[in-house]
Amino acid sequence: MTDDMQLLIDLHLPNDRQGPGSDAATEMALKLAGVQADPGMKVADIGCGTGAAAFCLARHLGASVTAVDFLPEFLAELNRRAQDLGLAARVHTLEASMEDLPFDDASLDVIWSEGAIYNMGFENGLNAWRRFLKPGGVLAVSELTWLTDRRPEPLTRHWDAAYPEVATAGQKIRQIETAGYEPVGYFPLGTDCWMENYYLPLQGSFPAFLNRHGHSEQAKALVDSEQAEIALYETYSDFVSYGFYLARRLPD
Repeated sequence: MTDDMQLLIDLHLPNDRQGPGSDAATEMALKLAGVQADPGMKVADIGCGTGAAAFCLARHLGASVTAVDFLPEFLAELNRRAQDLGLAARVHTLEASMEDLPFDDASLDVIWSEGAIYNMGFENGLNAWRRFLKPGGVLAVSELTWLTDRRPEPLTRHWDAAYPEVATAGQKIRQIETAGYEPVGYFPLGTDCWMENYYLPLQGSFPAFLNRHGHSEQAKALVDSEQAEIALYETYSDFVSYGFYLARRLPD
């Protein structure tokens, strides 16, 4: 693992969330998708980070959740938090790449992934994960989304370089349909999901992070990069967010 990756892990590990989101957004997505509590259902949270969404799913569904991430550091922290929250019996970790999942075909009732599918690409994820869902099973993903058809050039330049698959909700929904799903809901995350739940806690962790790494040039460069992204969002939050997409797998 590269030094840059280790720094990225260390920066994000202490925080509740590794990307924009909220328990309220997760609960809204469950409601829109029509997912009812059922202790027997099989749920996978792919790209779970330290477990914020997995814990919310376990509480509201009463089901066992398989929390999947390729980073053992995040999974170890998730297990610690699950113990503290009394959820260790219902949230189980699996160290695996989202591109090489070990689930049986048609074995899952719900696949959940908040702010993570971009790691393999939205279309790739839609197509690769479909086979793991039972027919009628729910796919719920949040994905970087343009909120408008036209945007300020600095914002477009930044996100086109960072994530070329960023697109409008209409384009994303067509991709969902093409991949063999029925779209059943969509909503954009609000600014609270970005600022209060993600960016502000992240900013609060910068001083301790820099101290842990002796204010090295690599650590300072990472903080500068995060600060620039935060400033961009604060300036242009009307134009971009994560969209939460809910869909059901259609029969073959």
